[in-house]
Amino acid sequence: MNKILVVDDNQAVLDALSLLLELHDYQVETALTPFEALQIVRYQRISLVIQDMNFTADTTSGEEGKALFQELRTINPHLPVILITAWTELEMAIELVKAGAADYLAKPWDDQKLLTSVANLIALGQAKEQNEQHERIAQQREALNAGADLRGLVYRSGAMQRVVDMAVQVARSDVAVLITGDNGSGKEKIAEIIQANSPLRDAPFIKVNAGALPQELIEAELFGAEAGAYTGANKQRIGRFEAAHGGTLFLDEIGNLPLSGQMKLLRVLQTGEFERLGSVETRRVNVRVISATNADLLEDIRCGRFRQDLYYRLNVIELNLPPLQARSDDILPLIAHFLPGRELALNAENSLLGYDWPGNVRELENACKRAAVLNPSGTIEAEDFGLQAGIQPGVKLTPAQDRKEPDKAELEAAMRQFHGVIAKVARHFGMSRQALYRRLQKYGIDY
Repeated sequence: MNKILVVDDNQAVLDALSLLLELHDYQVETALTPFEALQIVRYQRISLVIQDMNFTADTTSGEEGKALFQELRTINPHLPVILITAWTELEMAIELVKAGAADYLAKPWDDQKLLTSVANLIALGQAKEQNEQHERIAQQREALNAGADLRGLVYRSGAMQRVVDMAVQVARSDVAVLITGDNGSGKEKIAEIIQANSPLRDAPFIKVNAGALPQELIEAELFGAEAGAYTGANKQRIGRFEAAHGGTLFLDEIGNLPLSGQMKLLRVLQTGEFERLGSVETRRVNVRVISATNADLLEDIRCGRFRQDLYYRLNVIELNLPPLQARSDDILPLIAHFLPGRELALNAENSLLGYDWPGNVRELENACKRAAVLNPSGTIEAEDFGLQAGIQPGVKLTPAQDRKEPDKAELEAAMRQFHGVIAKVARHFGMSRQALYRRLQKYGIDY
Protein backbone atom coordinates (compact mmCIF):
# COMPACT_ATOMS: atom_id res chain seq x y z
CA MET A 1 0.00 0.00 0.00
CA ASN A 2 1.31 3.46 -0.94
CA LYS A 3 2.04 5.73 2.01
CA ILE A 4 1.28 9.45 1.70
CA LEU A 5 2.61 12.17 4.00
CA VAL A 6 0.34 15.20 4.59
CA VAL A 7 2.04 18.31 6.05
CA ASP A 8 -0.08 21.19 7.34
CA ASP A 9 -0.19 23.26 10.52
CA ASN A 10 -3.99 23.00 10.59
CA GLN A 11 -5.19 19.79 12.27
CA ALA A 12 -8.58 20.04 10.55
CA VAL A 13 -6.86 19.95 7.15
CA LEU A 14 -4.82 16.91 8.20
CA ASP A 15 -7.96 15.12 9.37
CA ALA A 16 -9.89 15.89 6.19
CA LEU A 17 -7.13 14.79 3.85
CA SER A 18 -6.39 11.68 5.91
CA LEU A 19 -10.03 10.59 5.74
CA LEU A 20 -10.24 11.22 1.99
CA LEU A 21 -7.06 9.31 1.20
CA GLU A 22 -7.72 6.40 3.55
CA LEU A 23 -11.15 5.92 1.94
CA HIS A 24 -9.24 5.35 -1.31
CA ASP A 25 -6.88 2.74 0.16
CA TYR A 26 -3.87 4.94 0.86
CA GLN A 27 -1.90 4.78 4.08
CA VAL A 28 -1.47 8.26 5.57
CA GLU A 29 1.14 9.87 7.82
CA THR A 30 0.65 13.44 9.06
CA ALA A 31 2.97 16.21 10.26
CA LEU A 32 2.19 19.62 11.71
CA THR A 33 5.65 21.08 11.08
CA PRO A 34 8.37 20.84 8.43
CA PHE A 35 10.72 19.29 11.01
CA GLU A 36 8.29 16.42 11.68
CA ALA A 37 7.82 15.96 7.93
CA LEU A 38 11.54 15.70 7.24
CA GLN A 39 11.98 13.13 10.03
CA ILE A 40 9.22 10.97 8.57
CA VAL A 41 10.67 11.14 5.03
CA ARG A 42 14.14 10.25 6.31
CA TYR A 43 13.02 7.11 8.14
CA GLN A 44 9.93 5.87 6.33
CA ARG A 45 9.16 4.86 2.74
CA ILE A 46 6.90 7.67 1.53
CA SER A 47 5.33 7.48 -1.94
CA LEU A 48 4.08 11.08 -2.10
CA VAL A 49 3.93 14.28 -0.01
CA ILE A 50 1.03 16.73 0.16
CA GLN A 51 2.27 19.93 1.79
CA ASP A 52 0.99 23.36 2.69
CA MET A 53 3.02 26.45 1.77
CA ASN A 54 2.92 28.19 5.19
CA PHE A 55 3.33 26.81 8.71
CA THR A 56 3.49 29.92 10.90
CA ALA A 57 0.50 32.02 11.88
CA ASP A 58 -0.01 35.21 9.84
CA THR A 59 2.61 34.07 7.29
CA THR A 60 1.55 34.09 3.61
CA SER A 61 4.80 34.39 1.67
CA GLY A 62 5.14 30.66 0.91
CA GLU A 63 8.84 30.75 1.75
CA GLU A 64 8.40 28.06 4.42
CA GLY A 65 6.80 25.75 1.89
CA LYS A 66 9.55 26.45 -0.62
CA ALA A 67 12.20 25.60 1.97
CA LEU A 68 10.44 22.35 2.89
CA PHE A 69 10.07 21.42 -0.79
CA GLN A 70 13.79 21.94 -1.39
CA GLU A 71 14.78 19.89 1.68
CA LEU A 72 12.48 17.07 0.60
CA ARG A 73 14.18 17.17 -2.79
CA THR A 74 17.57 16.94 -1.09
CA ILE A 75 16.51 13.78 0.78
CA ASN A 76 14.78 12.17 -2.23
CA PRO A 77 15.15 13.96 -5.58
CA HIS A 78 12.31 11.93 -7.14
CA LEU A 79 9.74 12.15 -4.33
CA PRO A 80 6.44 13.42 -5.83
CA VAL A 81 5.03 16.49 -4.06
CA ILE A 82 1.64 18.19 -4.26
CA LEU A 83 1.54 21.79 -3.05
CA ILE A 84 -1.67 23.09 -1.47
CA THR A 85 -1.61 26.80 -2.23
CA ALA A 86 -3.52 30.01 -1.67
CA TRP A 87 -3.76 32.43 -4.60
CA THR A 88 -1.06 34.59 -3.04
CA GLU A 89 1.41 31.72 -3.35
CA LEU A 90 0.38 30.56 -6.83
CA GLU A 91 3.36 32.05 -8.69
CA MET A 92 5.84 30.41 -6.31
CA ALA A 93 3.98 27.07 -6.54
CA ILE A 94 4.21 27.12 -10.33
CA GLU A 95 7.94 27.85 -10.06
CA LEU A 96 8.40 24.82 -7.76
CA VAL A 97 6.33 22.56 -10.03
CA LYS A 98 8.73 23.34 -12.86
CA ALA A 99 11.57 22.16 -10.62
CA GLY A 100 10.45 18.52 -10.54
CA ALA A 101 7.75 15.87 -10.22
CA ALA A 102 5.20 18.06 -8.47
CA ASP A 103 1.71 19.45 -8.82
CA TYR A 104 -0.25 22.19 -7.09
CA LEU A 105 -3.87 22.62 -6.08
CA ALA A 106 -5.48 25.86 -4.96
CA LYS A 107 -7.42 26.10 -1.73
CA PRO A 108 -10.14 24.98 -1.32
CA TRP A 109 -9.13 21.88 -3.30
CA ASP A 110 -11.35 19.65 -5.40
CA ASP A 111 -11.31 16.10 -3.99
CA GLN A 112 -11.46 14.39 -7.38
CA LYS A 113 -8.67 16.52 -8.83
CA LEU A 114 -6.56 15.81 -5.76
CA LEU A 115 -7.10 12.04 -6.03
CA THR A 116 -6.30 12.11 -9.75
CA SER A 117 -3.10 14.04 -9.14
CA VAL A 118 -2.11 11.66 -6.32
CA ALA A 119 -2.65 8.56 -8.50
CA ASN A 120 -0.78 9.99 -11.49
CA LEU A 121 2.19 11.28 -9.50
CA ILE A 122 2.58 7.99 -7.60
CA ALA A 123 2.42 6.06 -10.88
CA LEU A 124 4.98 8.42 -12.43
CA GLY A 125 7.26 8.09 -9.40
CA GLN A 126 7.04 4.29 -9.53
CA ALA A 127 7.80 4.30 -13.25
CA LYS A 128 10.87 6.48 -12.67
CA GLU A 129 11.99 4.21 -9.84
CA GLN A 130 11.63 1.15 -12.10
CA ASN A 131 13.56 2.87 -14.88
CA GLU A 132 16.33 3.81 -12.46
CA GLN A 133 16.43 0.24 -11.19
CA HIS A 134 16.76 -1.05 -14.77
CA GLU A 135 19.52 1.49 -15.40
CA ARG A 136 21.34 0.42 -12.23
CA ILE A 137 21.10 -3.22 -13.27
CA ALA A 138 22.39 -2.32 -16.73
CA GLN A 139 25.29 -0.37 -15.22
CA GLN A 140 26.10 -3.22 -12.87
CA ARG A 141 25.94 -5.60 -15.81
CA GLU A 142 28.34 -3.45 -17.78
CA ALA A 143 30.71 -3.15 -14.82
CA LEU A 144 30.65 -6.87 -14.05
CA ASN A 145 31.00 -7.90 -17.65
CA ALA A 146 33.33 -5.13 -18.79
CA GLY A 147 35.42 -6.60 -21.55
CA ALA A 148 33.48 -9.88 -21.47
CA ASP A 149 32.51 -11.52 -24.74
CA LEU A 150 28.84 -12.49 -24.39
CA ARG A 151 28.60 -13.90 -27.93
CA GLY A 152 25.69 -11.65 -28.82
CA LEU A 153 23.45 -12.93 -26.00
CA VAL A 154 20.24 -10.87 -25.72
CA TYR A 155 18.65 -10.59 -22.27
CA ARG A 156 17.35 -8.15 -19.68
CA SER A 157 16.15 -10.30 -16.78
CA GLY A 158 17.87 -10.57 -13.44
CA ALA A 159 17.59 -14.37 -13.62
CA MET A 160 19.62 -14.46 -16.82
CA GLN A 161 22.06 -11.89 -15.46
CA ARG A 162 22.92 -14.22 -12.59
CA VAL A 163 23.65 -17.05 -15.03
CA VAL A 164 25.84 -14.79 -17.20
CA ASP A 165 27.74 -13.47 -14.17
CA MET A 166 28.47 -17.02 -13.04
CA ALA A 167 29.46 -18.12 -16.55
CA VAL A 168 31.96 -15.26 -16.89
CA GLN A 169 33.33 -15.99 -13.43
CA VAL A 170 33.81 -19.76 -13.92
CA ALA A 171 35.29 -19.17 -17.37
CA ARG A 172 38.54 -18.07 -15.71
CA SER A 173 39.06 -21.49 -14.11
CA ASP A 174 39.47 -24.89 -15.75
CA VAL A 175 36.90 -26.83 -13.69
CA ALA A 176 34.21 -28.96 -15.31
CA VAL A 177 30.87 -27.19 -15.75
CA LEU A 178 27.43 -28.78 -16.12
CA ILE A 179 24.80 -26.59 -17.80
CA THR A 180 21.22 -27.66 -17.13
CA GLY A 181 17.96 -26.35 -18.53
CA ASP A 182 15.09 -27.05 -20.89
CA ASN A 183 15.58 -27.63 -24.60
CA GLY A 184 15.93 -24.36 -26.47
CA SER A 185 16.82 -22.31 -23.37
CA GLY A 186 20.33 -21.43 -24.61
CA LYS A 187 22.67 -23.97 -23.00
CA GLU A 188 25.03 -24.00 -26.00
CA LYS A 189 25.21 -20.19 -25.95
CA ILE A 190 26.30 -20.26 -22.29
CA ALA A 191 28.97 -22.84 -23.17
CA GLU A 192 30.22 -20.49 -25.89
CA ILE A 193 30.38 -17.62 -23.38
CA ILE A 194 32.45 -19.73 -20.99
CA GLN A 195 34.86 -20.65 -23.79
CA ALA A 196 35.06 -17.09 -25.15
CA ASN A 197 36.00 -15.64 -21.75
CA SER A 198 38.42 -18.34 -20.66
CA PRO A 199 42.22 -18.50 -21.03
CA LEU A 200 41.44 -21.17 -23.68
CA ARG A 201 39.50 -18.77 -25.92
CA ASP A 202 41.97 -19.25 -28.79
CA ALA A 203 42.27 -23.01 -28.26
CA PRO A 204 40.03 -25.63 -29.92
CA PHE A 205 36.34 -25.66 -28.94
CA ILE A 206 34.83 -28.97 -30.04
CA LYS A 207 31.09 -29.59 -29.79
CA VAL A 208 29.61 -33.08 -29.57
CA ASN A 209 25.94 -34.05 -29.33
CA ALA A 210 26.47 -37.02 -27.03
CA GLY A 211 22.87 -38.14 -27.34
CA ALA A 212 23.13 -38.42 -31.13
CA LEU A 213 26.20 -40.69 -31.19
CA PRO A 214 25.40 -44.22 -32.50
CA GLN A 215 26.02 -46.65 -29.63
CA GLU A 216 28.37 -48.81 -31.67
CA LEU A 217 30.47 -45.79 -32.71
CA ILE A 218 30.67 -43.91 -29.41
CA GLU A 219 34.22 -45.06 -28.70
CA ALA A 220 35.43 -44.22 -32.20
CA GLU A 221 33.77 -40.79 -32.15
CA LEU A 222 35.16 -39.80 -28.76
CA PHE A 223 38.61 -41.44 -28.88
CA GLY A 224 39.32 -42.07 -32.56
CA ALA A 225 40.07 -45.27 -34.45
CA GLU A 226 42.87 -46.89 -36.40
CA ALA A 227 42.38 -47.91 -40.02
CA GLY A 228 40.53 -51.23 -40.16
CA ALA A 229 39.35 -51.03 -36.56
CA TYR A 230 35.75 -51.56 -37.72
CA THR A 231 33.89 -52.06 -40.96
CA GLY A 232 34.19 -48.94 -43.08
CA ALA A 233 37.18 -47.53 -41.19
CA ASN A 234 39.41 -47.12 -44.24
CA LYS A 235 41.80 -44.67 -42.66
CA GLN A 236 42.99 -43.51 -39.28
CA ARG A 237 40.82 -40.91 -37.58
CA ILE A 238 41.27 -38.88 -34.42
CA GLY A 239 38.48 -38.59 -31.88
CA ARG A 240 36.83 -35.55 -30.35
CA PHE A 241 39.06 -35.63 -27.25
CA GLU A 242 42.21 -35.50 -29.36
CA ALA A 243 40.75 -32.73 -31.49
CA ALA A 244 40.02 -30.73 -28.32
CA HIS A 245 43.49 -31.25 -26.78
CA GLY A 246 44.59 -28.03 -25.06
CA GLY A 247 41.09 -26.60 -25.37
CA THR A 248 37.46 -27.30 -24.49
CA LEU A 249 35.11 -30.17 -25.32
CA PHE A 250 31.38 -29.40 -25.12
CA LEU A 251 29.30 -32.55 -24.55
CA ASP A 252 25.69 -31.62 -25.27
CA GLU A 253 22.76 -33.85 -24.25
CA ILE A 254 25.06 -35.78 -21.90
CA GLY A 255 22.04 -37.29 -20.15
CA ASN A 256 21.25 -39.31 -23.29
CA LEU A 257 24.64 -41.05 -23.37
CA PRO A 258 24.15 -44.81 -22.79
CA LEU A 259 25.78 -46.48 -19.80
CA SER A 260 28.43 -48.14 -21.95
CA GLY A 261 29.51 -44.73 -23.24
CA GLN A 262 29.40 -43.25 -19.74
CA MET A 263 31.87 -45.86 -18.50
CA LYS A 264 34.32 -45.08 -21.32
CA LEU A 265 33.94 -41.34 -20.71
CA LEU A 266 34.60 -41.67 -16.99
CA ARG A 267 38.12 -43.01 -17.47
CA VAL A 268 39.35 -40.19 -19.67
CA LEU A 269 37.84 -37.62 -17.29
CA GLN A 270 39.64 -39.22 -14.35
CA THR A 271 43.07 -39.77 -15.93
CA GLY A 272 43.14 -37.93 -19.25
CA GLU A 273 44.14 -41.24 -20.84
CA PHE A 274 42.51 -43.27 -23.61
CA GLU A 275 43.30 -45.57 -26.52
CA ARG A 276 42.05 -45.23 -30.05
CA LEU A 277 39.78 -48.03 -31.16
CA GLY A 278 41.98 -50.79 -32.61
CA SER A 279 45.14 -49.52 -30.86
CA VAL A 280 46.94 -50.48 -27.64
CA GLU A 281 48.87 -47.21 -27.46
CA THR A 282 47.75 -45.08 -24.52
CA ARG A 283 47.36 -41.42 -25.36
CA ARG A 284 46.94 -38.50 -23.00
CA VAL A 285 45.03 -35.26 -23.48
CA ASN A 286 44.43 -32.09 -21.46
CA VAL A 287 40.84 -31.04 -22.11
CA ARG A 288 38.37 -28.89 -20.22
CA VAL A 289 34.90 -30.45 -20.35
CA ILE A 290 31.65 -28.51 -20.41
CA SER A 291 28.52 -30.63 -20.55
CA ALA A 292 24.83 -29.84 -20.89
CA THR A 293 21.57 -31.67 -20.41
CA ASN A 294 17.84 -31.12 -20.14
CA ALA A 295 17.49 -34.31 -18.08
CA ASP A 296 17.17 -34.63 -14.30
CA LEU A 297 20.46 -36.45 -13.78
CA LEU A 298 19.84 -37.03 -10.05
CA GLU A 299 16.62 -38.83 -10.91
CA ASP A 300 18.46 -40.76 -13.63
CA ILE A 301 21.05 -41.80 -11.02
CA ARG A 302 18.30 -43.08 -8.72
CA CYS A 303 16.80 -45.03 -11.62
CA GLY A 304 20.17 -46.48 -12.67
CA ARG A 305 20.29 -44.62 -15.99
CA PHE A 306 23.29 -42.41 -15.16
CA ARG A 307 26.49 -43.14 -13.28
CA GLN A 308 26.85 -41.24 -10.03
CA ASP A 309 30.64 -41.10 -10.28
CA LEU A 310 30.41 -39.58 -13.76
CA TYR A 311 27.89 -37.03 -12.53
CA TYR A 312 30.31 -35.71 -9.91
CA ARG A 313 33.13 -35.58 -12.47
CA LEU A 314 31.01 -33.46 -14.80
CA ASN A 315 29.32 -31.32 -12.16
CA VAL A 316 32.00 -29.35 -10.34
CA ILE A 317 29.93 -26.21 -11.00
CA GLU A 318 26.34 -26.29 -12.24
CA LEU A 319 24.70 -23.47 -14.19
CA ASN A 320 20.94 -23.78 -14.42
CA LEU A 321 19.19 -21.81 -17.16
CA PRO A 322 15.63 -20.82 -16.24
CA PRO A 323 12.98 -21.39 -18.92
CA LEU A 324 11.86 -18.37 -20.94
CA GLN A 325 8.53 -18.44 -19.11
CA ALA A 326 10.40 -17.69 -15.86
CA ARG A 327 12.28 -14.71 -17.35
CA SER A 328 9.55 -12.84 -19.19
CA ASP A 329 11.64 -9.63 -19.12
CA ASP A 330 13.72 -11.21 -21.90
CA ILE A 331 10.80 -11.83 -24.28
CA LEU A 332 10.40 -8.35 -25.80
CA PRO A 333 14.17 -7.69 -26.13
CA LEU A 334 14.52 -11.04 -27.91
CA ILE A 335 11.65 -10.18 -30.25
CA ALA A 336 13.27 -6.82 -31.01
CA HIS A 337 16.48 -8.73 -31.81
CA PHE A 338 14.76 -11.26 -34.07
CA LEU A 339 12.47 -8.63 -35.69
CA PRO A 340 14.57 -5.44 -35.79
CA GLY A 341 12.66 -2.26 -36.55
CA ARG A 342 9.22 -3.92 -36.42
CA GLU A 343 6.35 -2.66 -34.25
CA LEU A 344 4.09 -5.02 -32.30
CA ALA A 345 0.34 -4.50 -31.97
CA LEU A 346 -0.95 -4.46 -28.40
CA ASN A 347 -2.69 -7.82 -28.83
CA ALA A 348 0.59 -9.32 -30.08
CA GLU A 349 2.60 -7.94 -27.18
CA ASN A 350 0.10 -9.26 -24.63
CA SER A 351 -0.16 -12.67 -26.31
CA LEU A 352 3.62 -13.07 -26.44
CA LEU A 353 4.04 -12.09 -22.80
CA GLY A 354 1.16 -14.36 -21.71
CA TYR A 355 2.32 -17.43 -23.64
CA ASP A 356 4.15 -20.27 -21.83
CA TRP A 357 6.90 -20.79 -24.47
CA PRO A 358 7.42 -24.54 -23.90
CA GLY A 359 10.07 -24.47 -26.62
CA ASN A 360 11.86 -21.51 -24.99
CA VAL A 361 14.08 -19.16 -27.03
CA ARG A 362 14.20 -21.56 -29.98
CA GLU A 363 10.40 -21.52 -30.23
CA LEU A 364 10.36 -17.73 -29.91
CA GLU A 365 12.89 -17.37 -32.72
CA ASN A 366 10.86 -19.65 -34.98
CA ALA A 367 7.66 -17.72 -34.17
CA CYS A 368 9.42 -14.48 -35.13
CA LYS A 369 10.61 -16.00 -38.41
CA ARG A 370 7.03 -17.05 -39.14
CA ALA A 371 5.71 -13.56 -38.37
CA ALA A 372 8.35 -11.96 -40.62
CA VAL A 373 7.31 -14.20 -43.54
CA LEU A 374 3.55 -13.82 -43.11
CA ASN A 375 3.69 -10.07 -42.38
CA PRO A 376 6.81 -8.63 -44.04
CA SER A 377 5.91 -4.98 -43.33
CA GLY A 378 3.78 -2.90 -41.01
CA THR A 379 2.56 -3.68 -37.51
CA ILE A 380 2.75 -7.33 -36.49
CA GLU A 381 -0.46 -8.82 -35.08
CA ALA A 382 -0.84 -11.69 -32.60
CA GLU A 383 -2.07 -14.15 -35.23
CA ASP A 384 1.12 -13.65 -37.28
CA PHE A 385 3.06 -15.54 -34.60
CA GLY A 386 0.78 -18.59 -34.75
CA LEU A 387 0.71 -19.10 -31.00
CA GLN A 388 -2.91 -20.17 -30.61
CA ALA A 389 -2.19 -23.68 -31.84
CA GLY A 390 0.65 -24.02 -29.37
CA ILE A 391 -1.22 -22.85 -26.27
CA GLN A 392 -1.87 -25.75 -23.93
CA PRO A 393 -5.48 -26.95 -23.46
CA GLY A 394 -7.25 -25.02 -20.75
CA VAL A 395 -5.02 -21.95 -21.11
CA LYS A 396 -7.08 -18.96 -22.21
CA LEU A 397 -6.16 -15.40 -22.91
CA THR A 398 -7.78 -12.86 -20.62
CA PRO A 399 -10.07 -10.24 -22.19
CA ALA A 400 -7.28 -7.66 -21.74
CA GLN A 401 -4.81 -9.92 -23.56
CA ASP A 402 -7.26 -10.48 -26.41
CA ARG A 403 -8.01 -6.75 -26.79
CA LYS A 404 -7.24 -4.97 -30.05
CA GLU A 405 -5.04 -1.89 -30.24
CA PRO A 406 -7.08 1.08 -28.90
CA ASP A 407 -7.60 3.99 -31.28
CA LYS A 408 -7.55 7.68 -30.34
CA ALA A 409 -11.26 7.85 -29.57
CA GLU A 410 -11.07 4.84 -27.26
CA LEU A 411 -8.08 6.29 -25.43
CA GLU A 412 -9.81 9.66 -24.98
CA ALA A 413 -12.98 7.95 -23.73
CA ALA A 414 -11.01 5.89 -21.22
CA MET A 415 -9.13 8.97 -19.99
CA ARG A 416 -12.50 10.65 -19.34
CA GLN A 417 -13.99 7.54 -17.74
CA PHE A 418 -11.10 7.15 -15.30
CA HIS A 419 -10.62 10.89 -14.77
CA GLY A 420 -7.12 10.82 -16.24
CA VAL A 421 -5.72 8.28 -13.76
CA ILE A 422 -2.99 6.67 -15.87
CA ALA A 423 -2.75 3.49 -13.77
CA LYS A 424 -6.46 2.77 -14.20
CA VAL A 425 -6.46 3.50 -17.93
CA ALA A 426 -3.43 1.26 -18.46
CA ARG A 427 -5.08 -1.55 -16.49
CA HIS A 428 -8.28 -1.11 -18.53
CA PHE A 429 -6.40 -1.72 -21.78
CA GLY A 430 -4.15 -4.41 -20.30
CA MET A 431 -0.92 -2.55 -21.02
CA SER A 432 1.94 -1.11 -19.03
CA ARG A 433 1.94 2.57 -18.06
CA GLN A 434 4.96 3.13 -20.30
CA ALA A 435 3.07 1.61 -23.26
CA LEU A 436 0.09 3.84 -22.54
CA TYR A 437 2.28 6.96 -22.34
CA ARG A 438 3.70 6.12 -25.77
CA ARG A 439 0.24 5.82 -27.28
CA LEU A 440 -1.01 9.02 -25.66
CA GLN A 441 2.00 10.87 -27.08
CA LYS A 442 1.43 9.24 -30.49
CA TYR A 443 -2.14 10.61 -30.67
CA GLY A 444 -1.33 13.94 -28.98
CA ILE A 445 -3.62 13.30 -26.00
CA ASP A 446 -2.87 15.38 -22.93
CA TYR A 447 -2.26 13.52 -19.66
